[in-house]
Amino acid sequence: MALSLINLLKLKHSIITAGRKNCDITIDLNNEIKIDKFPKNIDTVIHIAASFGGTTYTDFEDAININVLGTLKACQLSQTLNAKQFILISSMSSCLTIKSPYYTSYALTKRQSEEIASLYFKNSNTNLTILRPSQIYGNSIVFSKHQPFFYHILNKAKNGEDVLIYGKNDALRNYIYVDDLNQIISHTINKKISGVFYCGSMEDVTYSAIAKIAFKEYSKNGKVRFLNDKENIPDNIFEKDNTLYEKINFYPEITIEKGIKLIIMQGKL
Repeated sequence: MALSLINLLKLKHSIITAGRKNCDITIDLNNEIKIDKFPKNIDTVIHIAASFGGTTYTDFEDAININVLGTLKACQLSQTLNAKQFILISSMSSCLTIKSPYYTSYALTKRQSEEIASLYFKNSNTNLTILRPSQIYGNSIVFSKHQPFFYHILNKAKNGEDVLIYGKNDALRNYIYVDDLNQIISHTINKKISGVFYCGSMEDVTYSAIAKIAFKEYSKNGKVRFLNDKENIPDNIFEKDNTLYEKINFYPEITIEKGIKLIIMQGKL
């Protein structure tokens, strides 16, 4: 996401990147950030760093250090640089509760990152924007790390193999293509929008629908089979809210069918 977002924003803005590697300024959110490395009077800070956590103590610690304390450091940096806008790329996972089967250290710390930023900028002149994307996918294999079953389906279809889905439930998901998300961020910056917003695709999609599209696009004859003796895969979707899209006059344009076509056309699997 980072590289494609940078390339898009460079078309209209002067960009300075900061991170652990391959950036203009080297920083590590696990350590103190040296403010003197940065130029003053930055207009907008976009905070996209994230730890996806896990179940071990180390995973929890890493999620807290990056998602919560790292966000706090980014907020302080933004204020010190007199930034007019701070954009936090959060996740729809921040809306989950402990009752959800998808509630993880990532979901917990993403919600806490939002709360930290909201409190920090409560009485500040910096405008805070929190964007909550649904599940992000794109034409790079790097997305497969966080959307493994989506890309597993594509690989099965590519090889003409049947796609096996546990249980009887044809689980619903919401995937947003990375190029659409980048456009949303760009429009949000240009229109100086502040607030907390849902950023999902216009459509929810089932696993079987993804598989059928992939079989069609790869011209393969595999089938979707449900393993009824296995435990059902629960849905993971959220109530739609197009408030941001109305404000920026842009709606996600890449359907799941078009997204899969782009992935195949780029030959990234």
